[in-house]
Amino acid sequence: MRDSLGIGVAVGAAGLAFGTAAVAAGLSPAQAVFTSAFMFTGASQFALIGVVAGGGSLVAGALGALLLGARNTLYGLRLADVLGWRGGLRRAVAAHGVIDETTAVALAQPDRPSARLAFTTTYAVLGSSWVLTTLVGALATERVSDIGALGLDSVGPAIFLALLWPRLREGGARTWLIAGLGAGLALAATPLLPPGVPVLLAASAALIALVGPEMPVRGPARDASGDGASAEADGEGVRS
Repeated sequence: MRDSLGIGVAVGAAGLAFGTAAVAAGLSPAQAVFTSAFMFTGASQFALIGVVAGGGSLVAGALGALLLGARNTLYGLRLADVLGWRGGLRRAVAAHGVIDETTAVALAQPDRPSARLAFTTTYAVLGSSWVLTTLVGALATERVSDIGALGLDSVGPAIFLALLWPRLREGGARTWLIAGLGAGLALAATPLLPPGVPVLLAASAALIALVGPEMPVRGPARDASGDGASAEADGEGVRS
């Protein structure tokens, strides 16, 4: 409960950045809140508004968001066994809450009841705070007459860099190669292709990860005392 509350409040505060970036991209506060409430995928939301802000089509933005959110499908396969919930409605509601943070906290628990409590608490606290802070950020930004003068249009890219940098710092040569190739593809394609398409093209750089031996996968683990979780959440969310 303590870990879930801490993660929910801390990560939920990042909704301020999304609300700001969404309005800077041209969304209304209502649209920003709707996106946070129904997408609830952190990094995917920033990907969507990033494409929209660049003048790209909604289709390109949605495809980019789906690429980033695809990992939640794998999380869901694992959590379906860990949580063991039955019933279509209950599983559908739980599926909406499958993100980096809820997965990390749930998988770090020693038994099913603890995993369910951790998942539900993190989902409830993070979900509510994410939507609330999105509203606050959106309303505050809407009252600014010249968003560009304050540099608020750079919030989205800055958030993405913040999400990416820890992975680069902790990754090896292959991680840097994938990142460099992806950035190169995006830069080269930007003058030639419509907004949003270069980002989708850059995702092909991840195919390098399929070549050679598997990279070690880091995941949440219980601490030595066995009474808690040291769950590490990545991106998104930034809320994924």
